[in-house]
Amino acid sequence: MLEKFIRYIKTERRYSNLTVSAYKRDLEQFGEYLINIYELNNITKATTVMVRSYIVHLKKELGEENRSINRKMSSLRSFYKFCLREEAIEVSPMQGVKSLKQPKELAKFVPEQDMEKVRFDGDGDFKVVRDELIFEMLYQTGMRQAELRGLKDSDVDAVAMQLKVRGKRNKERIIPISRPLLEMVDNYKNVRDEQFPARGNVILIVDDRGGEMSPTFVYRVVHRILEGVTTLEQKSPHVLRHTFATHMLNEGADIRAIQKILGHSSLSSTQIYTHNTIEQLKEIYQTAHPLGDE
Repeated sequence: MLEKFIRYIKTERRYSNLTVSAYKRDLEQFGEYLINIYELNNITKATTVMVRSYIVHLKKELGEENRSINRKMSSLRSFYKFCLREEAIEVSPMQGVKSLKQPKELAKFVPEQDMEKVRFDGDGDFKVVRDELIFEMLYQTGMRQAELRGLKDSDVDAVAMQLKVRGKRNKERIIPISRPLLEMVDNYKNVRDEQFPARGNVILIVDDRGGEMSPTFVYRVVHRILEGVTTLEQKSPHVLRHTFATHMLNEGADIRAIQKILGHSSLSSTQIYTHNTIEQLKEIYQTAHPLGDE
């Protein structure tokens, strides 16, 4: 049943390879627990008591955070929901199992004054031009690093000034882009084609060898650039996504417009950025008002 479920989320639900791997890992870990503790080698025979004891095991013995445990429970819920649909079980062992409480965390973002410190010097060097485009694409569009890596030359519409992006579960959405960013794309393509005249793929942004970029490659580019302008502990492509949304909201953009650009299926996913705005207002009040720091 596990293999059937993995095939289902990969082919029918079209989950990304990373998500599929995470689901598989979570379910296999639970399966190992059932074997070691209950001598049960069939995950479909698990009970609610077993699930609850597994949560205690993750929390007390392994010391995992509530966020991590909730993600594993989400994997189990999806699996047992699939088992119910396939009539492999009559009752889900997840019935009555609630998610653990976890503190709300503000989305980490780079302040505007720090973003203004970003500089690129290289006089037309391919790597510099490419790295600048990677950084600006992520910051100016809010797209995910996986979406950036999947962009093709044909996804850039210079006339309509927009990008076609393939998001989670292969859903397409349109993101508007500025004229300066379009000019940056055109300049990059000229430099890229000079660097790799015999390039054999249609991917827009390529790595140092002219091939598809890996997630690690994009992370290293962004991390290196952010390292020079911010003291944030996290310096990842996702921080630029948070930064895009927060700056847009601070400048008065409608939250539903931000939701569409980011590709969030639920508005609640976008509302996390309103907390950043509220915290910023608190800081301004405490600094500016005579009694603000009392």
